[in-house]
Amino acid sequence: MTHVHDRALPRAVRQAMPMARDVLEEVAKLHGVCIRPVPLRRLDMVTGKSEIIDVPCGAVLDSKCPPCAKRNRQLRMAQCREGWHLGTEPAITPDEPNEEQRWLVEFRADMQAKRDTAEQAGDDTTDLDAVLSGLDVEINAAGVRGSVTGSAVPKRSRSTRRRQDAPDLPKRKMTNTTLGRTFTSTDGKTYRPSLFVTLTLPSYGKIRDGVPTDPDTYDYRRAARDALHFSKLVDRFVQNLRRVAGYDVQYFAAVEPQKRLAPHLHMAIRGTLPRTEIKQIVAATYHQVWWPQADEARFDGDQLPVWDEEAGYLDPITGEVLATWDEALDSLDEDAEPLHVIRFGDQVDVQGVLAGTPDADQCIRYLSKYLTKSIGDALDDGQAQREHAARMVDALRYEPCSPTCPNWLRYGVQPKNAKPGMQPGRCRSKAHKPEHLGYGGRRVLVSRKWSNKTLAEHRQDRRTWVLEALGQANEPTDPHRYIWRPLPAGDANVPPLAVRLLRTVAERQRWRAHLRELEARAAGQDPSATEDMGRAA
Repeated sequence: MTHVHDRALPRAVRQAMPMARDVLEEVAKLHGVCIRPVPLRRLDMVTGKSEIIDVPCGAVLDSKCPPCAKRNRQLRMAQCREGWHLGTEPAITPDEPNEEQRWLVEFRADMQAKRDTAEQAGDDTTDLDAVLSGLDVEINAAGVRGSVTGSAVPKRSRSTRRRQDAPDLPKRKMTNTTLGRTFTSTDGKTYRPSLFVTLTLPSYGKIRDGVPTDPDTYDYRRAARDALHFSKLVDRFVQNLRRVAGYDVQYFAAVEPQKRLAPHLHMAIRGTLPRTEIKQIVAATYHQVWWPQADEARFDGDQLPVWDEEAGYLDPITGEVLATWDEALDSLDEDAEPLHVIRFGDQVDVQGVLAGTPDADQCIRYLSKYLTKSIGDALDDGQAQREHAARMVDALRYEPCSPTCPNWLRYGVQPKNAKPGMQPGRCRSKAHKPEHLGYGGRRVLVSRKWSNKTLAEHRQDRRTWVLEALGQANEPTDPHRYIWRPLPAGDANVPPLAVRLLRTVAERQRWRAHLRELEARAAGQDPSATEDMGRAA
């Protein structure tokens, strides 16, 4: 066989050839192999064997790793499907505390008593506080959720009186159930319908093809603040929904970008309420942001606050210490106005859905449609929309995204937990990144009693199915058997990425060949006849 060197071919022909590394990645994607695996060293505490294992990166975005994103999307679809139309209450009963857990809590009680006695005597409690903190860690490590003493930080409270411009909400007596109502037809068949709700944000100006017709009058500041606080508005909606429904409403929701780049919500709700009530709840839902003023900049350009190791940030001209976050909140009196009030828009879509229907499957696919894409991926190739996104990013640049945001220095307030090196306009939080366009919350929102399974348990279900199909035992692994350690960059024991991908692709091919053989045996067919079926497995 004669090998023709690339240089012997015309340049146009060479450039038309795919790169070998690109072909390898494409093959890996076709076989569902993670293209960005993380090498870890695994030490078996039973046998003493140490080996390097490639762990999938677990990316949720196509732009990071399409195979991992696809797996995560399929897991979310399974999670949504299993919990949407449950006919029985999910059984969530905590385990009884074991002897170790009880002993740790009893010892924690003794140490707390010693600490309280020392404090009353005026003695130094630093060492005892460290012991208590260590015990809290041990209690959690022993399999106990939460903190024994609860939250030690008192919550700030403001008046819970509803705004005068918000309609009142009806209220039903709460029942201890997560299931919605059932309906019986004339033929005796029972139906348990659920809801699929879509909520949007209000208008900030006239839009055409996803971009403002007049950017100068488009309210970018309001759009930016609504995006920053959208997750809080969703929380308020769920609270109001449960109050009106009268039962512990469960939901599976996804936050996705509209073409105008504003986040909006798709929510699968277990159970049903009248459409008019859903719309009343939406109209009555709002969230007030009780933060210091952030409308007029106090420091800008080269005149920025300077750091002092003892006092924190100072006025660069007068040397005055800037108000801390707590002091700034304390200065807000009862007559103060919130920094921002966010509400949903008028467009509310409510659909009734029955289990097992094409509509239910379509809604599930729609819920997961954008989970593998960032909000910034909604941009098309149009110059107008890229400019629209750039203006949105510019509006977000100096908007505070949280109490710890460095942008508070611009408005004369020290951020919570201030530290040296902070500069306005250089916040590293998720919300300020261009690909997120202000929304820093989770893209998938799942209530605790939705499917009675965590995402890890759904992943285990898939693993169990594969092992059973391959005829291997699905024995539970001792969580303390293995110790995992990260490997330093450039470790000589780690093979090149291309070699590791080739090995994983070969392993996947063996698995699929085995699956095809098992399927053929079960169907009494020739294994080669099920090749296409195995490729899709």
